[in-house]
Amino acid sequence: MSSRRQMEITPELLLRAYRIGLFPMAESREARTLYWLDPEQRGVIPLDGFHLPRRLARTLRKRPYEVTANRAFEAVIDACAAPRPGSPDSWINAEIRRLFIALHRQGHAHSLEAWREGELVGGLYGVALGAAFFGESMFSRADDASKIALVHLVARLRLGGFTLLDAQFQTEHLAQFGTVEIPRAEYKRLLAAAVDRPAAFPAEPPPEALEAEIARLRGPATPS
Repeated sequence: MSSRRQMEITPELLLRAYRIGLFPMAESREARTLYWLDPEQRGVIPLDGFHLPRRLARTLRKRPYEVTANRAFEAVIDACAAPRPGSPDSWINAEIRRLFIALHRQGHAHSLEAWREGELVGGLYGVALGAAFFGESMFSRADDASKIALVHLVARLRLGGFTLLDAQFQTEHLAQFGTVEIPRAEYKRLLAAAVDRPAAFPAEPPPEALEAEIARLRGPATPS
């Protein structure tokens, strides 16, 4: 369900909304009104049951991109909002951009970036609250760039002690990673436990620890 905005949304109000399972969207890039959404079915990516497709696992071993965190948050959210084939408009408007940049500056919103020869070619962003991470949007300008950013996100969340990765909605794209749909009541039960649990988003974890976690996600090598 959704409701029209009745008051000015501040970063603090936005965090309170996430804490109870709501998130905002706009009808279009140019819209001035935001809506609170609380879907009956929620998409969740299990951190302990994350599925890494074999082809992507092989690509990861080749390390085609440099992946960073929180290096270019504004560029990532702008790329997520930009027109793309099959999706000329966006639910990310100026108000959402303003709010999430404010959350990033406060240390609550984070981005993952995929770089190729110094060019930003993919990434994603979201909000961390306790041991819950709320994925917002992703983009890709090169093969598998956003998928690899997602793998790096999952590795960091596992290292940081997170227990919930909210994908908002189930999609065909996310289903390949083990995303499941759960009823609203079950989601809110998981959310309530996660937001009060301590966790820390590791933007720059020790390289050996990050690589070991990614290796665990990849699993044993498979023939090409």
